[in-house]
Amino acid sequence: MPILILLAGSLARPAGAESCLAPVRPYVPSDPVAAREYADLIRREFELYIEDIQNYFRCLEAERSRAFEEAREVSEEYGAFLKRVGD
Repeated sequence: MPILILLAGSLARPAGAESCLAPVRPYVPSDPVAAREYADLIRREFELYIEDIQNYFRCLEAERSRAFEEAREVSEEYGAFLKRVGD
């Protein structure tokens, strides 16, 4: 039974973990005529990318902070566990 509990615990993932997805790079056509023709759309794509990459960086920082705190808590729990079992 204890092995089953340990296995189940190792497969669980915390609900707070975020998935930070990097935005897709804007596409710029190599044809100068097409680039000029679609300049407004391309410009808007770059602006959206810059906004999205900033959000991505914020997400990464939040996830880093969350994971660091979780690692600290787990380390403390492990220390307490070792004291309980006498190791």
